[in-house]
Amino acid sequence: MDLPFELHIALRYLLAKRKQAFISVISLVSTIGVTVGVMAVIIALAVMTGLQQTLRDRILGSQPHIYVSKPGGIDDYRAEVDKLRAIPHVTGVAPALIGKALITSARGEDFITVKGIDPALEPGVTDISKTMQAGSLAAIARPAPVTADGVELDGIVLGKDLAQTLGVTVGDTVRLATSLGRLSPLGLSPSVRRLRVAGIFSLGLFEFDSTYGFISLDVAKRMFDKQQVDFIQLHVDDIYQAPAIAREVSARIGDQYYAQDWGQMNKALFSALTLEKLAVSMAIGLIVMVAALNIVASLILLVMEKHRDIAILKTMGASARSITAMFMAQGLLIGAIGTAAGSALGLGVSFFCNKYELIRVPTDVYQVSYMPFIVLAGDFLVVITAAVFICFVATIYPSRQAARLDPAQALRYE
Repeated sequence: MDLPFELHIALRYLLAKRKQAFISVISLVSTIGVTVGVMAVIIALAVMTGLQQTLRDRILGSQPHIYVSKPGGIDDYRAEVDKLRAIPHVTGVAPALIGKALITSARGEDFITVKGIDPALEPGVTDISKTMQAGSLAAIARPAPVTADGVELDGIVLGKDLAQTLGVTVGDTVRLATSLGRLSPLGLSPSVRRLRVAGIFSLGLFEFDSTYGFISLDVAKRMFDKQQVDFIQLHVDDIYQAPAIAREVSARIGDQYYAQDWGQMNKALFSALTLEKLAVSMAIGLIVMVAALNIVASLILLVMEKHRDIAILKTMGASARSITAMFMAQGLLIGAIGTAAGSALGLGVSFFCNKYELIRVPTDVYQVSYMPFIVLAGDFLVVITAAVFICFVATIYPSRQAARLDPAQALRYE
C-alpha cells in the first residue's frame, strides 16, 4: 500500500541514519519521555481509583447505604421497617443500636463499639454474615451453655483484629463493662456482663475489624438500658440513588425522621480521595508536558537540519500545507508511539501489582492491607486522548516555521 507523500517523508526523517543520527536520538528521547509520562499518569490514576473504589466497597459492605434515625430513638421499629421496605429500590431493612464498652479477656482488653443487631435482618444491609471466618452470626440469637455447670451466656461476634488483640477464639468467654451500673457504697459500679465469642468476622477494614463487636438487639437493650433502637439501616439496589431515596424517607414515615446516605456519612473521606486523585494526576501530567517540549525541540532541530531538503521540496511544487503536514505527522508519530507504549506498560504494571498485591501498606493507616490498582476505561481514554493532543499541539510551531521557509534564502549558499 502506497503511503501518503507527507507520511513517507516523516518516516524517513524519524528513522534518520548516519549523518542525521543525532536527530533520531532526540526523537527516541522524546518518544521515551511520552512513554514514561503516559505510564506514570495511568499508574497514578490506577492507584487512586483502586484505593477509592476498594474503600468505598468495603465501607458499603460494613455499613448500610442509608441511616434513618429519630430524636429520642425509634420505639416501634417493626412498623417502620415494614413502611421502609415498601419504598422503591430498598432491598434490605434492619434495626440497630450502638453503644461503647470495655471488653476484657484473660489476655487483653480494649474499648470497642458494640452494635446490637437483628441477626435475621442484618445480612440484608451489610456483608457481616458473608465475612465470617469462624462461627456464625446467627449464633448470637440464642444463649448457649459454656461452663461445666451449664450456665448459658449470650454471644458476641468480634472483628478479626480485635480477637487477636484479646487472644480469643470461638467459644471463649469475654467480659463487657459499660458505664451504666448500680450505685454502691463505693460509688457507681459499672455493669459487667459475661459473653461467649460466637464468631469472628473480617470485613477488610481495620476500623471495623479492630473496634467492633456485634450482639443481639435484645441483649444490647438490656446492657445499655434502652427501650428504643437508635436507627434503622437501609440497603438499596443502586448506591448512587441513595441520596434521592433518603429524601423520600421523610415523606413516607414522617418529618420527625432524619435520613443520611452513605455519601454524607463519609463525605470527608471521599472528597479527600477525589482531590488527591486530581492533584496527583495533574502533577504527574506535567511529565507529558515536558515530553511535548522535547518534541518541539526535536522538530526545530530537524527543520534546521533539513532546511535544504525543505527548499528543494518547495521548488519541486510541494505546498506549505504539505510541509506543515509532514512535520506534524512526525510529531504525531512520536506521540502515538510513546502513548501506545506508555499505555501498554501502565496497564501491565497496574495488572501485576494488583494481581500479586506487590505493594503492601499498614492497615491501621490506609484501612487496607495492600495498594489496589484499578484502571477505569474512562480514565484510560482521557489519558490517551490528552497525551496525543498535547503532542499534536507541540508540533504546530515547528511545522509552521518549516512551511514559512524561503527556498531562495535556504539554497543561496548551497
